[in-house]
Amino acid sequence: MPATATLPVLDISRLDKGPAEREAFLSELRDTAREVGFFYLTGHGISEDLTRSIVAASRDFFRLPEADKLAVEMVNSPHFRGYTRVGLEVTRGQADWREQIDFSSERPALPTGPGIPNWARLQGPNQWPASQPALKPLVVEWQNQLTQLGIRVLEAFAIALGQPKDVFAPIYETAPIQHLKLIRYPGRDATGGDQGVGAHKDGGFLTLLLQDVQGGLQVEADDGSWIDAPPIPGTFIVNIGEVLEMASNGYLRATVHRVVTPPAGKDRLSVAFFLGAALDATIPLLELDPELAAAALGPTADPQNPLFREIGQNYLKGRLRSHPDVAQRHYADLLDPAAKREPASAY
Repeated sequence: MPATATLPVLDISRLDKGPAEREAFLSELRDTAREVGFFYLTGHGISEDLTRSIVAASRDFFRLPEADKLAVEMVNSPHFRGYTRVGLEVTRGQADWREQIDFSSERPALPTGPGIPNWARLQGPNQWPASQPALKPLVVEWQNQLTQLGIRVLEAFAIALGQPKDVFAPIYETAPIQHLKLIRYPGRDATGGDQGVGAHKDGGFLTLLLQDVQGGLQVEADDGSWIDAPPIPGTFIVNIGEVLEMASNGYLRATVHRVVTPPAGKDRLSVAFFLGAALDATIPLLELDPELAAAALGPTADPQNPLFREIGQNYLKGRLRSHPDVAQRHYADLLDPAAKREPASAY
């Protein structure tokens, strides 16, 4: 895709508009996922009221006094949940100039100890800011609705690949990862660099990104230049994660992307939802039709980001390297002092 191009806009409501529209949408989805890996999604059914509410609640959180935000700082959580100050998350060893709060599926902590995999430590409760009690029910509602939308998109991908629509259900239906980030990028005058978040790929099935009014997201083109992905009201940006890349043996494409710091005097708000498989799942290798299989060249090889088919192992690897302060406090027994840091899995 040339760098001068814009990302495609796909209307998922076409799935329900008769056989011809359905087949045309699935064809466009397959080609877009193969050639670009990113697109705007319309016709998704998420209400404007709920969208406005999550954006407003995000703004309210970032306006809280510093002490209130630090009361739920991520370093307090062995499950990588909570608030991260500007510059503390890293991508490829460089600071990301953004502040954020991470939530995932609200589940009880799992037992740990001998014979239990290390990734079991990732499951557990979220940290909720006491001074913003309305945030929890809103986040849970957003996670629930975005999970259903994500599954609908995932089923469409499966059909587009010639698979049963529920081919991925066995690896997500018991306990999908529902990772949500509320993110604020301060303007260039308030940062130490222009890396809002460095170049990376996402690790789950797919990402559903809600952007507010300020741009900054860029998608890498085939020639190594960058395609701007400005906000379009009423849309989500969807991108392919490494689970789909691995399951399709590289037919689908997880695309490198980044966020550049906003101009001085501006900030950027985004709400990023990452749908993943269950922590105890293993990524299957789909049996594609011969025509598709011939175009599948295998997952991308990146020595700085080795991929594992075990979901828990892959997810733990990324969390440890993106949040070194949490890793040092809660996972010191697993750290290799010579290990390189992992790209962040977020916008």
